[in-house]
Amino acid sequence: MQAFIFDLNGTMVDDMAFHIKAWYHLLNDELGAGLTEAEVTKQMYGKNSEVMGRIFGKDRFSEEEADRISLEKEKRYQEAYLPHLKLLPGLADFLKIARQKNVPMAIGSAAIPFNINFVLDNLHLQPYFSAIVSASDVSKSKPDPETFLKAAALLQVSPANCIVFEDAPKGVEAALRAGMQAVAITTLHHAEAFSSYSNLRCCVKDYTDPKIYSLMNSIP
Repeated sequence: MQAFIFDLNGTMVDDMAFHIKAWYHLLNDELGAGLTEAEVTKQMYGKNSEVMGRIFGKDRFSEEEADRISLEKEKRYQEAYLPHLKLLPGLADFLKIARQKNVPMAIGSAAIPFNINFVLDNLHLQPYFSAIVSASDVSKSKPDPETFLKAAALLQVSPANCIVFEDAPKGVEAALRAGMQAVAITTLHHAEAFSSYSNLRCCVKDYTDPKIYSLMNSIP
């Protein structure tokens, strides 16, 4: 049986610009990081605590402080993005067809549950996904394969039969390390950024690309 595992931000919704803006103002205006937008963008992977650790050092904030800052960043992101919240073009139809074909589907994201539920609840997507793995469910973030391996285990599908949808090179690397194939969505990164990964099935701008439907050709 084949299964699909979706990253969330930048993969299902084109929201990375809103994450970057929320981080940029919080890191610079309140925490004095002094980073350019390009430098903030470069750090945009993994758990929020890991982002802060890479920028300020692992011992700068207590766990409670890091949680507070993380939640504040997500509140700012959600407030700004809510009026624009929508699925990437073609994804609604793709999810419906996959469900009609009984393809098991999961979310495997470095986002906290607060953000995952923000997207899934507002867009009424919970029924499509029988497993959700968030930042709170793993000890190591992507490019470590833990997120995707846990999702496959919850779906009760072999990693070799899973296809991961990702918008970040480190996410595709995590899929490779998990023994999974991947599709790259080029919302934030150009196709060239994914060219070195041997597990890449294709790069697409969104889910209207005909290549995306070839993934389901082998499913009865």
